[in-house]
Amino acid sequence: MDGQTAAAPAIIDDNGRRFSYGELTAMTLRAADALATLGVRAGDRVLLISENSAEYAVALLAINRLGAWLSPVNARHTATEIKAIADHAGARALVFTTGASANAARHGEEWRATVIAETEAGPLTVAGAFKVEPEPCGPDAAQNVAALIYTTGTTSAPKGVMLTNANLIWNAQTSSQVRGITADDEVLSVLPGTHIFGFSSVVLGALSVGATLRFIACFSPEAVLDALAAGVSVFPTVPNMFERILTHMERTGQPLSAPRLKYISAGGAPLDTDWKARTEKVFGLPLHNGYGITETSPGIATTLPSAPRHDLSAGPPVPGVTVRVENPDEQGVGELIIQSPGVMKGYYRNEAETQRVLLPDGWFCSGDMGRVEEDGAITVLGRAKELIVRSGFNVYPPEIEAMLTQDPEVLQAAVVGRPVKGNEEIIAFIIAPGAETSKIAERLRAHLTPYKVPQRIIKVDAFPAAPTGKVLRHKLLSHFAETLAADRSD
Repeated sequence: MDGQTAAAPAIIDDNGRRFSYGELTAMTLRAADALATLGVRAGDRVLLISENSAEYAVALLAINRLGAWLSPVNARHTATEIKAIADHAGARALVFTTGASANAARHGEEWRATVIAETEAGPLTVAGAFKVEPEPCGPDAAQNVAALIYTTGTTSAPKGVMLTNANLIWNAQTSSQVRGITADDEVLSVLPGTHIFGFSSVVLGALSVGATLRFIACFSPEAVLDALAAGVSVFPTVPNMFERILTHMERTGQPLSAPRLKYISAGGAPLDTDWKARTEKVFGLPLHNGYGITETSPGIATTLPSAPRHDLSAGPPVPGVTVRVENPDEQGVGELIIQSPGVMKGYYRNEAETQRVLLPDGWFCSGDMGRVEEDGAITVLGRAKELIVRSGFNVYPPEIEAMLTQDPEVLQAAVVGRPVKGNEEIIAFIIAPGAETSKIAERLRAHLTPYKVPQRIIKVDAFPAAPTGKVLRHKLLSHFAETLAADRSD
């Protein structure tokens, strides 16, 4: 590292402290030495219970430096969820960002963690080392597992995805390349760094090109607007966060100040036409879309700064990725099958599921339904498990959700199917304060073919969601079981 690079800004912490790349390296070495002294070895699984902060960045780099498997876990998870992951992973140690997160500090107390080193970013607080065996490591470091990411389980129980150093390096470099991110950029890290998008594409992507990371530990519209005014140039997030920012600005009358902002994107959840148009009008920039999943590190496709799109396509595959559609129907819709340098090594301790999704020739069966447009762009239409078959017709929830959210009274919508005698009914859950569902249904019938119109439209206050804001569809029916039972149309 030359003097200029060492002095370059690396991190602006949530508390306002700034760290150069030289300081980040020094803190990483100190933390790695402390973990090694504790007994953390190559091949050990180490959980990082954290929220976005310089502490988080130091810990993840230190764990990787030792050749251990990093398993990042959001500090907002419950104690039961964390224990389940620790047990499944066979954790050698758990690291808690206690100086930056009250949630992490609480979990640290429950695990009786102790401070094993101090850095300028904060204390290195660790529980362990527990008596477990390391996984074998091969001579080629690039092919060794670097991260064990547990999925959010939007359609099933969480699984541990094994990603190699080669997977993550490829994604970090590709992510920055296609978005045009350079060392001159300041990248906002408000997405949880414990989720694949925030971890691999945002944090590792920015660090791979020497950009500056500005951390926000807990999302709020006010915090994001302050960061944009302070000089953020790249703002990747999820659709739900844009919705909340625009709602806040409309309610308070606060104007947008973003003097350096050049790129905004929304991923990790479906986008809808109305919110895309509103966001682009306020920000004066194209709202880019993308498609990625944990098992592919995650980058698969993204819209390009040189060719913004007006539709809801995720754009063309990123360099190095090939997508094909398996068993397409008459509309060209089928399961998306992926070939990519980012495809995972497999699911940890789940060989049966690994063999189900990884084909012998290296292709990955995504479980997502979609099509490839004439220009090569990918349109994603939801999970295969979420496909609704109504009266013999295939119905894709995102199509109905997009139409619902075009209604001025509907803020957010989530659509699922439920088996009934001889058929499957469509149930739409909506957030629409003050609206009458009968009138929403009436307006919807003017724009949808009859078999796509929901049989039930249920108003709710909030959806069950992952920390990223992604709606947990598989929990909707059980979460609102009482509401469904009380609904008069049931």
